[in-house]
This record gives sequence, C-alpha cells and structure tokens, in this order.
Amino acid sequence: MKINHPKGSTPRSGRFRTIRTIAAVIALAMVCLPAGAAADTVVDQLGRTVSVPEHPERIVALAPSITEIVFALNAEDRLAGVTRFSDYPEAAHRLPKVGSYVHLDLEKIVSLAPDLCIAVKDGNPIGVIRRLEALGIPVYAVDPRDIDSVIDTIVELGRIVDARPRAEALAADLRRRVDQVRSNAGKAPRKPKVFFQIGIAPIVSVGTETFIHELIELAGGTNLAAGSTPYPRFSREQVLAMAPEIFIITSMARGQTFERVKSEWEQWPSMPAAKTGRILLVDSNLFDRSSPRLVDGLEELARIIHPEIFGEAP
Repeated sequence: MKINHPKGSTPRSGRFRTIRTIAAVIALAMVCLPAGAAADTVVDQLGRTVSVPEHPERIVALAPSITEIVFALNAEDRLAGVTRFSDYPEAAHRLPKVGSYVHLDLEKIVSLAPDLCIAVKDGNPIGVIRRLEALGIPVYAVDPRDIDSVIDTIVELGRIVDARPRAEALAADLRRRVDQVRSNAGKAPRKPKVFFQIGIAPIVSVGTETFIHELIELAGGTNLAAGSTPYPRFSREQVLAMAPEIFIITSMARGQTFERVKSEWEQWPSMPAAKTGRILLVDSNLFDRSSPRLVDGLEELARIIHPEIFGEAP
C-alpha cells in the first residue's frame, strides 16, 4: 500500500537513516580528529579566520588544482585524500578519492581523519564546507583569479603545509618564466587573432575574466572572444566572420572528439587559421587549473602564437 506523506516531510525510516548517518559521521570525527595539536590562526583568501595545525599531517585537497600544488610543493606525503579528477601527477591516481570537487563525499572525507582540508571558492559546495567546520575540521579556502594570484596561492599554501622554502623557490621560478614570456612576446610586431574553443556543442570560448584570456594576452595574442561574458557562446557563422588566424581547441571531452572538431573546422579554407594549418589541439588541464602548470600552458601558447620567437610547439 502506498503511503502519501505531507509535502516537504520525510518518512520516519528516512529520518532515522539520516540521523544515524549524521551521528556516525560525528562519532567518527570525534574518534579520528587529532586533539591538542598546536595551531596557527590565519586568514584565508576569502577573508575567513581559520585555525590550522602548525604542521598538518593529513591533508584532504578538495580540488585537482590543490592536489597539483601540494605535489609541486613536495608535500604529497601529507595528502590523505583528493578529489575524483585529480589525475596529475600520476601518483595522484593512487590516493583515496572523496568525490568530485562539486559533489564532495562528507563521510569519506571524515573517515580519512584529516587535520586540514584545502578548498576552492568556485566549485566546492559551501554546505559541505560548513559541515566539515562544524565537525572541527579546519578548512582553508583559496580563490586565485589570475596567474599572479595563483603564484601567491602557492606561497600561501607552502606556509600552511610547512613547505615554505620549496614554495618560495617554485614561485620565483614561475615568476621568472612568466616575465620571460611577457618580455619576448612584447618584441613581436603584431598580435595574431586567436579563437580558443573550450566547448563543442554549443561553441564556447573564453571572455576577459578567465585564466585563458590572460594567457593569450601574455603570450602575444589577441583574444577574439574578449568581453564581459566569461564563457560566451558563438554560432559557426560568427566564428568564421571573426577570421581567426590561430584556432585552439580544447574540451572536457576526450577520445576522438578533439580530432573530429578539428577536422570540421579544417573544411573552411576561407578561415585564415584553416588556410595556414594553424588549428591546434591542446590539453585542457594546462589552461583551466589554477596550478603551477598554468605557466606550462602559457609557454605552450607562446610557441603556438609566436613560433618565430619561441620555437615551434611540439
């Protein structure tokens, strides 16, 4: 027999299951979380005051970019867990997974007994972050918006995870590489028109307030999709009318999708990029993750846009 419950109510058995689940998570947290550890009071990039361990030993990285930064700081031995799509470097595949960064598994995170979680403003659900903090798990949040703030974030996280010398050395090297690209690109007599496609159906590109726009500009190109819309959509006719000289394709899709889209654009020889064979495929993770590899992406773009200055891209 079907039982109709009032709108917005939860069946008794469902409520009991929910209560038992929450109670189990809290009990696990009380058992697993370290007690009495020395802590520092810091302000994270969202302006929140957070009490973090002086020497965190069990860190859960709540986004792939955070995982990459912790590895780059040679602090991977501190990682107790990472999110599902943390796929770089290869060793990240072997770490326990706590869901995707937009769908975090609270129970899994707590079961790993972290003494620190590192979150990102864009993507991590605020509800899960608040529940972690209610359980006594400190959450330090970052919000890098451009390549300089990515490098600053590396320095900040180096301080948080007790890897300051490595962080400062890495930051200095990244800044040197960025300055070198900026200086050499500034010698180019012109800035070729670049269309950077990140979405396939519909066609999506990148506006001014994105990492990729900044990389294109630093590498000596002109972003044809620049504007206030972060991820503008275009029709095929609109793209062709822009007459891009360099056409770069990337997407979250994998497999043969890249090659198929590239072949479709090559069927339009009136487009300068097709006429000169400058339609290229790139690895999306070099351009959309706020990690040290953004500088790798910058250098690759520089070789694509100005091979006469930086040498041919692989």
